[in-house]
Amino acid sequence: MKTTFNFFYFLLSNKMGKHGVNLMRTALSIIYIWFGILKIFGMSPAGDLVEKTVFWFRPEFFIPILGICEVLIGLGLLIRKLIPTAIVLLLLHMIATLTPFFILQSSCFEIFPYEPTMIGQYIIKNLVLVAGALVIAGKYNESYYIEMNLKKEQQKFAANAQTSNHQI
Repeated sequence: MKTTFNFFYFLLSNKMGKHGVNLMRTALSIIYIWFGILKIFGMSPAGDLVEKTVFWFRPEFFIPILGICEVLIGLGLLIRKLIPTAIVLLLLHMIATLTPFFILQSSCFEIFPYEPTMIGQYIIKNLVLVAGALVIAGKYNESYYIEMNLKKEQQKFAANAQTSNHQI
């Protein structure tokens, strides 16, 4: 039994090793685009929290702008060239999502710091989003982009060489 289990587990883990980062990137994109669209159209359950946290901005303007930023982060995660920018914006956004812990502590905790409310749990789950962003950043690093640019140059060179051969 254990051998069969291990066979299937390792088969799955090998596939996840190959595709897991892109799955994470797609999942984060969906979350950001979905939650952003909800904010744009005034349908976000987090709207009240944002309004109370960023009380110095008019919510009817700030919340849709925040939604647009979230959609752009989500789209940036889908476009490989934009991943580094999207990751930095995502991490800045995640830092900003921690502000209710300081501004609205009584809304985030029944008993500080170990009994979070639903709002507190909603914010704490962002640690998973941060971890996912860091995993993505680990794959789409400087080496990845150097290799990607090298492949583009090789393709241009091959196309030019092929064009030159046809002209002779």
